[in-house]
Amino acid sequence: MKKLLLATMMLVLALAIPDLPVLADIDLSKPPSDADKATFDKILEPVLKIYTFVKYIATAIAGIILLLAGISYMTSGSDPKKRDTAKGIVMYVLIGLIIIWGTPFAVKYLIG
Repeated sequence: MKKLLLATMMLVLALAIPDLPVLADIDLSKPPSDADKATFDKILEPVLKIYTFVKYIATAIAGIILLLAGISYMTSGSDPKKRDTAKGIVMYVLIGLIIIWGTPFAVKYLIG
């Protein structure tokens, strides 16, 4: 495990070192121009399309999982282990949905 971590760190450093001179030339004291913002938005557009697609697919899958967890809870009878498992599934699905749907709001809040 330590060898894998070390190899990963070496790879990251090997990829980052050539970019250091480029990063040193960036002037962060001035705000980005309108052309820079337009270029960034153009680059970000496909990423947002993929994110939206994944978000809706994950929501549909979460709905199916919630339905199956509800059926499992109703059919558990007097078995507390099955009930607890179904409750855990519902909890984790809801946490996942909150993360998926709440991430854009958190990013907008952090950016400004």
